[in-house]
Amino acid sequence: MENKSHWENVYATKGVTEVSWYRTHLEKSLDLIAHTGVGKEGRIIDVGGGASTLVDDLLTEGYRHLTVLDISAAALAEAKARLGTRADKVTWLEADITEAQLPHHHYDLWHDRAVFHFLTRAENRRRYVNLVRHALKPSGHITVACFGPNGPLKCSGLDIVRYGPDQLHGEFGGDFQLVRSVSEEHITPAGKQQQFTYCYCRMR
Repeated sequence: MENKSHWENVYATKGVTEVSWYRTHLEKSLDLIAHTGVGKEGRIIDVGGGASTLVDDLLTEGYRHLTVLDISAAALAEAKARLGTRADKVTWLEADITEAQLPHHHYDLWHDRAVFHFLTRAENRRRYVNLVRHALKPSGHITVACFGPNGPLKCSGLDIVRYGPDQLHGEFGGDFQLVRSVSEEHITPAGKQQQFTYCYCRMR
């Protein structure tokens, strides 16, 4: 897969703390996850989680059923190595989210920071949204973060789609109730500023 080769190359040529989306802690994501009210026994999937530290913080907070999905084996390997023995408490899935097979009505919460905005083709966005409908439990929660209206036009050499809250919610449609949206000015490891839009929705 061309996409997979691209992301494996990114992690082969840059350290995990050098990629533009890196943050020591994903404060906005953690706040929104807490806001959902999903308990420690809830099933959470982090789509595109890769080498992100979100899984570390969720484990520390006591969440017990965590899944991290990423297209890059190298990114997942970095996270496993960092977690050490705690990695055994996590389910790891290496997959392209537009082609992934996930269990039906399995997850209480779906988290995505900086994957959806790479889906520039409407067909792939439809596949993504259909998979969310399939994999989330009824009344399940989803938090998605994408580059905002003033964010970059490209990331890691790829085109992206920028979203305001209404536009991002609109991609998911009437099956999803927009509960909360926030904006973030993310500072990259290189010192550049990137605007993110976060939306928290609940399945109807």
